[in-house]
Amino acid sequence: MANHTTLQTVTSQLWAMANELRGTMDASEYKNYILAFMFYRYLSENQEKYLVSNNVIDIATGQSVNEAYAAEAQGDDLADYLTDISSSLGYAIAPADTWQSLMDKIDNSLVIPSDYQTLFDNFNKNSELNKDAVRDFRGVFNDINLGDSRLGSSTNERAKSLNRIVKLIDSIEYKDEQGRDILGDIYIYLIGKFAASAGKKGGEFYTPHEVSMILAKLVTNGVKKSDGTFSLYDPACGSGSLLLTVQDELPGGDRQGAVKFYGQELNTTTYNLARMNLMMHGVDYNNMNLSNANTLETDWPDGPDPATGKDQPRSFDAVVANPPYSAHWDNDPAKLKDSRFSPFGVLAPKSKADYAFILHGLYHLNNTGTMAIVLPHGVLFRGAAEGKIRKALIKSQGSHAQGNYLDAVIGLPANLFYGTSIPTCILVFKKNRRTNDILFIDASKDFVKGKNQNTLSSENIDKIIETYRNRTDIDKYAHVATFKEIEDNEFNLNIPRYVDTFEEEPPIDIDEVNRQLKQDNAEIAELEAKINEQLRILGGEV
Repeated sequence: MANHTTLQTVTSQLWAMANELRGTMDASEYKNYILAFMFYRYLSENQEKYLVSNNVIDIATGQSVNEAYAAEAQGDDLADYLTDISSSLGYAIAPADTWQSLMDKIDNSLVIPSDYQTLFDNFNKNSELNKDAVRDFRGVFNDINLGDSRLGSSTNERAKSLNRIVKLIDSIEYKDEQGRDILGDIYIYLIGKFAASAGKKGGEFYTPHEVSMILAKLVTNGVKKSDGTFSLYDPACGSGSLLLTVQDELPGGDRQGAVKFYGQELNTTTYNLARMNLMMHGVDYNNMNLSNANTLETDWPDGPDPATGKDQPRSFDAVVANPPYSAHWDNDPAKLKDSRFSPFGVLAPKSKADYAFILHGLYHLNNTGTMAIVLPHGVLFRGAAEGKIRKALIKSQGSHAQGNYLDAVIGLPANLFYGTSIPTCILVFKKNRRTNDILFIDASKDFVKGKNQNTLSSENIDKIIETYRNRTDIDKYAHVATFKEIEDNEFNLNIPRYVDTFEEEPPIDIDEVNRQLKQDNAEIAELEAKINEQLRILGGEV
């Protein structure tokens, strides 16, 4: 990641300017325009790099890349150029639609209101050229509302507003002091800024980076540097930032191309955001497989074979998730035939889908991988159907006869997430455990207090991860509970049952208290005497 100071400076400037431009538009909606045009700029400039590095065009002295491209890719030859570009990049942008061509039009006051719609329509048309990549690029700009009246009351006013946004994006200096491209890092910082300003809506598309880091470190713990690929799945992927954080924690430095990203997201706007986010961080379309659907309704990836009707699940090296907490879902009894839920004989309650997400993720975890999922504390102790599923998970045998699925329970501080102040916990699952104990960590008191939201310091995060790795008891912080302890607690996993954080108050020294009272009384008497003397001198009555 780029230098933190540089990122903060650039992002703060961009944020301030964006706030001036958005007027009355809500931050969670205005982000769609800012982030979409940042992505379009990235795609266009990435295409320029391809044209130059692969000698697709000849650039004459004094000629810009865009001018050379426009000169060569025209007439009957244009289709050939677009096909060639699309075969390598997965998308293609015609010379008239490049970022530089758009900027030239704006600078020369040549933009007409329909130009922006034409720009996105052409992109969609060209996204069909590469059939292998069409899933990743088709409709990525479709939820940009070019007719929103808050951009302006007329088409001309809206075009001017869009021009201002484009010029703002163009003004970003996206190279750091070492000349590295930091546009992707700026992008993810902005997502966090928009999430913080969007309140409850912010939690729908962004997991705070500190929490993402904990999840990422948990699921990559023990992973060795390897030339092989690492498959990663998030069934409620939001903006995709959590997936990218896991990649950053993998050993071996630059793992670009070695990580296969899989994610599913219900909200279309957020799904588009995830596609943009991953690609802006250098993830090739061949290495990402994202889906826009309801994870609990439409099992994915793979799911049932259309021909036989039999399930053919794909499993992953790591599963991470921060799903919507206690969401409603359709727990129709027919789902008991679903391979994800059938082994447990009962479904998560209609008003609380937490365990449905757990079972879905566990179903897609391979026998050597790790799953880490963030959920509300209720999953630790609620009874009825949830209690039955929890007991079954703890008693279930993984790939080793002595091990169960649940590896650790980690309690986090309250008020870490956007849109909710409730404390949460992380559940860690493995299928290859050799023991049936469970590690409990109470990290609820370790945080940095913020004005509106608490955060975690690097020391807070390191303490959690080191405790997880060492798996030993720490007074008032961690405990490795045996299966018998958990069984004696009737499979209730509420953390205070296992980690005693009670702090005894020091004993009161009555003699010392009496001594201090006598001293206080003497000081009061002395002060009253001085006041009375002053009043007597002034002629007042005492």
